[in-house]
Amino acid sequence: MVVTVETNGPPAPVPAEFKGSDDGSLIRSVTAILLWLGTFHFNVVVVLLSFFFLPLHLTLLVFWLLLIFMVIPVDDKSKWGRKLSRCICKYACGYFPVTLHFEDIKAFDPNRAYVFGYEPHSVLAMGVVALTDLTGFMPLPKVKVLASTAVFYTPFQRHIWTWLGYALVSRKNFVSLLSAGYSCIVVPGGVQETFYMERGSEIVFLKQRRGFVRVAIEMGCPLVPVFCFGQSDVYKWWKPGGKLYLQFARALKFPPIVFWGIFGSSVPYRRPMHIVVGRPIEFKKNPQPTMEEVAEVHDKFVEALGDLFERHKARVGHGDLKLRIL
Repeated sequence: MVVTVETNGPPAPVPAEFKGSDDGSLIRSVTAILLWLGTFHFNVVVVLLSFFFLPLHLTLLVFWLLLIFMVIPVDDKSKWGRKLSRCICKYACGYFPVTLHFEDIKAFDPNRAYVFGYEPHSVLAMGVVALTDLTGFMPLPKVKVLASTAVFYTPFQRHIWTWLGYALVSRKNFVSLLSAGYSCIVVPGGVQETFYMERGSEIVFLKQRRGFVRVAIEMGCPLVPVFCFGQSDVYKWWKPGGKLYLQFARALKFPPIVFWGIFGSSVPYRRPMHIVVGRPIEFKKNPQPTMEEVAEVHDKFVEALGDLFERHKARVGHGDLKLRIL
C-alpha cells in the first residue's frame, strides 16, 4: 500500500509497505526454509552418519564429494537455481511473515547504487531475504547481499545463497559490485555482534564499524539505515560468557553459539518480522576521504539508525524494546 500527500513545498515522503503472503502450504514453507537455512545442519548430519555407520572407504568418498562441492564454481545466473531461489524467497517471506516498510520509496533512484546498513545480525540475519531482488519488494533492479566467507565454503549452502543473490563480503567485491551498479546490503555488526546479544533488548555493534561507510563515500553511494524488528525472536539460543569465551571467539573470528528452532531443528519459530528502511543519507563522493569525513558520515548513519528504531518500534509491536549501540 502506498500513500501520497500533495504539497506545494518539497516532495512529501511516500511510505510503502510490502508483506509476504502465506498461501497456506506449511509443507512448502518448511521445505523452503530447510533449503535456505538447513544446509549446514545437513552437512553435519551427513558427516556424522558417514563417520559412525559407513566403512572407511565410503566415508572418505563422502568427504571427498563434500570437498568438491566446497570449491566447484557456482553459476549465480543459473535459471534453475534462480527459479528455486525465487520460490524460497516467496515462501520464506510468507512463513514468518516478513513485512517490509519504506519510509519514502520515492527517495530511491533505480539508476543509482545504494549501501544498505542492515541491523541487527541476531543469530542469523535472515530478514535480508526480503531485500533481495528475487522477492520483488525492492524499488531497485540490482541488489546483492554481502555475507561471511564461511557461507561460501559450506557445501550446498554456497549454491543456494549464491542463487539468492548473496556475495562474498570483501572490500574488493564490495567496490566491484557498486561499480557495476549493484546496491549492496551489509550487516555492519557482522557475526561478532552475536557475542553481545542479550535477551529482551537489541544490541548493535556499530561504533567501531566504519569500513562500509568509507567505501560508500569513495563510490558516492548513499547510505541507507535498515532495522529488522522480531528477527531476534525466531530462534532460541545459548552462549557461554566470560573472557575465555571472548578470546576463543576472537581466535575463531566467529562466536560459537548454540541455537535451535522448532523441535530443536534449524526451522525457525514463526514470529512476525518487520523490516523498516529509512531515507538515504546523501554526501559528496570522495575517492580519498579523510578519517574526519568518514567519522562524520558514520555518526550520521548511527544517529539515523537509532532514530529509525525509535520511530517504528511501537508501531510494529515492540514498544518496550530497548536498543544499545556499542
